[in-house]
Amino acid sequence: MISVIVCGAGGRMGKRIVTLLSDVDGVTLTGAVERPGHLLIGKDVGELLGLGKLGVSVVDDLTGVLDKGDVVIDFTHIDSAMRHIELTMEASKAIVVGTTGFTEEHMERVQKWAQKGRCLVAPNMSVGVNLLFKLVYDVAKILGDDFDVEILEAHHNQKKDAPSGTAMKLGYQVATALRRDLGKVGVYGRRGMVGARTKEEIGMQVIRGGDIVGEHTVFFIGRGERIELTHRAMSRDNFARGAIRAALWLVRQPNGLYDMQDVLGLRENQKGL
Repeated sequence: MISVIVCGAGGRMGKRIVTLLSDVDGVTLTGAVERPGHLLIGKDVGELLGLGKLGVSVVDDLTGVLDKGDVVIDFTHIDSAMRHIELTMEASKAIVVGTTGFTEEHMERVQKWAQKGRCLVAPNMSVGVNLLFKLVYDVAKILGDDFDVEILEAHHNQKKDAPSGTAMKLGYQVATALRRDLGKVGVYGRRGMVGARTKEEIGMQVIRGGDIVGEHTVFFIGRGERIELTHRAMSRDNFARGAIRAALWLVRQPNGLYDMQDVLGLRENQKGL
């Protein structure tokens, strides 16, 4: 039996993960964490979600329940996620992180911490999106510099970061395949007299509105033809199921830093990713 702790248990993703965990054989929920001051603190997470009493009360600090879990699943905020990763690695346990907003500096720190435990960080846990990551890499590699690349992402009106972590990962996939530095060639929106598009630009455009779960399209635009690769998420359950799948995989791995490409066996021939 694998025991799971969910950080961000009161959020959109946390609630779905807790709910779906109840239907997975060989898995049990042993901890639920929310930020200090949250209305759910001290309440039984199962009763709150209509699952019946689970005997798991929501707490405001991971340290109080970390010894009860084999693996932590985190969908919180970048600052909280970093603290949870550090705590979990110091305890030589496993953590799956779906929180977005990681910078290169963040990931350098996570890479060092992951020598002591097992850490999986992915901007998107959906199986379909992670297949898109590979397809985008492969297409960019084949087309080379003859096609312009633009990325369009759309999310609900409550999403705080832009572009999304998924869009940034797609941009990174393209840049790596084309041997470009996304930090130098990424263009995030255009306005005014910006001049003609350069050949090496990787454009990022953002839409926010309503209750859009998540949509990402990568355009490869050439002379007289265009290729569009699109993923549309109709439910957050795709991400929740992916996170659970990642958690079950991660607990059996040696110490190190992983992502969903590793879980799905899609890493082959993607050097530098």
